[in-house]
Amino acid sequence: MPRLASVLLVDDDTTANFLHKLLIQRAGVTEHLLVAEDGAQALRTLADTCQQPDQAQCPALILLDMNMPVMNGIEFLQAYQHLPAAQRQGIVVMLLTSASVTRDLDLLRGLPFHGIVEKPLTAVKLQQLLDDYFPA
Repeated sequence: MPRLASVLLVDDDTTANFLHKLLIQRAGVTEHLLVAEDGAQALRTLADTCQQPDQAQCPALILLDMNMPVMNGIEFLQAYQHLPAAQRQGIVVMLLTSASVTRDLDLLRGLPFHGIVEKPLTAVKLQQLLDDYFPA
């Protein structure tokens, strides 16, 4: 039985999205796997799924890449923090990145994210994330 109502992958790398989708599907984490290729598309996805009366497909988990065109991860988080609290409630945002974020730590300070997972996402990393933030 899936643990999460929905997961949103936000990454412009189609290969990474394919592999991460496959991993999440095989793990049976969710039945609703959403994909956005940049932060702006992710915000539209949240607007579409988290303002519905039942919010059944509102993501419980967002896996967010840092380096993307149009709107990068930091810009997404800056916009995300201004969404209504009810729209963000219960969503865990994890930075999923291959880039060193140490240079961005000052920019990330105070932004609404829960942690950082280094790419690629693996079954072990996914299970640890689920155990930490979504205990059974």
